[in-house]
Amino acid sequence: MAGEAIVYRNMTRAELDRAYDNRGAVPNHAQLRDVRVAASAALYASAQVDRDVHYGPGERHRLDFFHCGKPARPTLMYIHGGYWQWNDKEPNAFVAAGPLACDINVAVVEYTLTPHASIDQISNEMMGAARWLLPRLESQFGASRTLVVSGHSAGGHLTAMSLEVPGVHAGIAISGLYDLEPIRLGVLNDPMRMSSADALRNSPMHRVPGQAPCIVAVGGAELPELVRQSVEYCAYLKRAGRTTQELVVPGDDHFTILDQLAKPDGALCRALVKLVS
Repeated sequence: MAGEAIVYRNMTRAELDRAYDNRGAVPNHAQLRDVRVAASAALYASAQVDRDVHYGPGERHRLDFFHCGKPARPTLMYIHGGYWQWNDKEPNAFVAAGPLACDINVAVVEYTLTPHASIDQISNEMMGAARWLLPRLESQFGASRTLVVSGHSAGGHLTAMSLEVPGVHAGIAISGLYDLEPIRLGVLNDPMRMSSADALRNSPMHRVPGQAPCIVAVGGAELPELVRQSVEYCAYLKRAGRTTQELVVPGDDHFTILDQLAKPDGALCRALVKLVS
């Protein structure tokens, strides 16, 4: 509307909020969540899983380790999304079904949500979870030393941050946020209270990237800002000399893209198998 201030990339604050409103862009997201809650519950009932293993002292410093059933196999550390303020590990465990079918263990990780933790704390928790897992993969979980980190949305951001941890084999960042400045300028920052310096410090686009290879994935039917962030982050990694692959999955939106990991023949699960081969 005339007279409204432009806050980011020729958008007003209201337009910016819509540009990052993934739930608003996918009207059936609640029904899809219900299906996935049921699928997660079924997986907990059928799989061999170590529940609520603490990787740190906090109440939400917990992970569920799903065993694939074979010794000395790689592990995927999966970080849920929810714009750092919503969600738990349990409803997101459905993504483990695909890797488990391909003989890959999965650790589904939880973290402290904002406003109870700052973006610095949340980033440090996920890097700490990777540091905690790496020396325990063999001794505690009977896995190999190979750890791939993956996450969705806010978890994609935390994946990129976690790739800075030495020893992480590779990453698959899904529909992530790699420049937090537009988040700082919109309604999503109301509970987070990020300053400009906070956003800059925690933006993978403005950090020296880790050495591990990274697949940067996004759905072709996602909001344009999410697609732009992924494309630009992949280009940033290439300029930095890192091994990376841009994976735009045609037809998938911000939520359906996770089926590409949850199904053994999905594009993301196939990419994971290649990374650990």
